[in-house]
Amino acid sequence: MNREGQPGHIDHIKQTNTGAVYRLIDLYGPISRIELSKVSNLAPASITKIVRELYDAHLVKETEFNEVGSRGRPAVGIELDTQAWHYLTARIHHGCLTLALRDLSNLIIVEEQIDLPIDNSSSLLDRIVYLVESFFTRHQKRLERLTAIAITLPGIIDATTGIVHKMPFYNEENVPLGPRLRQRTGLPVFIQQDVCAWTISEALYGASQGCQNVIQIVIDDVVGASVISGGRVLHIDSSSRIEIGHTQIDPNGKPCYCGNHGCLETIASIGSILERAQQQLPLYPKSLMHYRAVTIENLCDAANKGDILAQNIINHVGTSVGQIVAVMVNIFNPEKILIGSPLNASAAILYPAIEKCIHQQSLPQYSSPIHIEPTRFMNKGTIPGAALVKMALYNGSLLVKLLQG
Repeated sequence: MNREGQPGHIDHIKQTNTGAVYRLIDLYGPISRIELSKVSNLAPASITKIVRELYDAHLVKETEFNEVGSRGRPAVGIELDTQAWHYLTARIHHGCLTLALRDLSNLIIVEEQIDLPIDNSSSLLDRIVYLVESFFTRHQKRLERLTAIAITLPGIIDATTGIVHKMPFYNEENVPLGPRLRQRTGLPVFIQQDVCAWTISEALYGASQGCQNVIQIVIDDVVGASVISGGRVLHIDSSSRIEIGHTQIDPNGKPCYCGNHGCLETIASIGSILERAQQQLPLYPKSLMHYRAVTIENLCDAANKGDILAQNIINHVGTSVGQIVAVMVNIFNPEKILIGSPLNASAAILYPAIEKCIHQQSLPQYSSPIHIEPTRFMNKGTIPGAALVKMALYNGSLLVKLLQG
């Protein structure tokens, strides 16, 4: 390697090692420096230096603890110091902005849900920036050291630049959300498509924990997928992503906000499901749905009670999604498939429809060992945003900024 490449290379190694040590302290703390050296495969001198830097920055602290099998004096171990560090997590969804102030242990300090109307003449970007700044003003007495802002949202985005190219519900394009917030606050800003962020949270804390190869499917207000391959969430740091919601299923179908027609999202999103139920209700005079509001909860309940209309609709969703998942199984050969959806309330109907497509259309050696299960979380709060911050600490990118002050 030439001399010009060496400083960047050394900085990257430092970032990676610091992140790895922080992660191990988070997972195993309190832990002694000697044990930390063993589990990290780093030299004791390197551990001493990294821990000292983290300690001086008040990111870790010393504590006494009793080592397993030891009858002597308590050992001095290292654990995270999280209480003095705060960050903002936000989730943009249909007509609403959720804001939460958390500390580095992910504890929520304060959380608010704020209306973000779709039919508003003012700029979406201006409204979001105003709401974030107003949130900080309202809660300034509770703020400690602010470290970052993490935002998750549906749509087509570039996670590297923080540009939101397109969103469902909001008719604005190429919104420079990340750059504007960085400019106004001076904080690192992490922006990620919500399905990808949700997958990260499942990998860190949820149903994908410890797995190497997973396909996660989301059937909600939007329809999407994310993939863990070799223990890594694909496209986490790029403008590319796994896209199934905008795969055309019906060339003569409804127009989609992406500009195409008959996308999977126009068939399997919650709004489309409820619209189809309302349209087909007159054809099923004995349906239970005549006597209750047309909601996804009531649709699932009716399906579980044997309602033909509700079961047909959920089966149609499962078949439409399953056709795409079958192709993904042949490509990624996953250990498991996770489903994140309100339709999990009718998993006994939805999952067999998806499995049937997988077994009919995928290679037997790939499809036979697969099992489908629900995600541990639902994408309703700011846990996916919190996962973005945790990932930035684990890979060292945010830690380096905090160490630099």
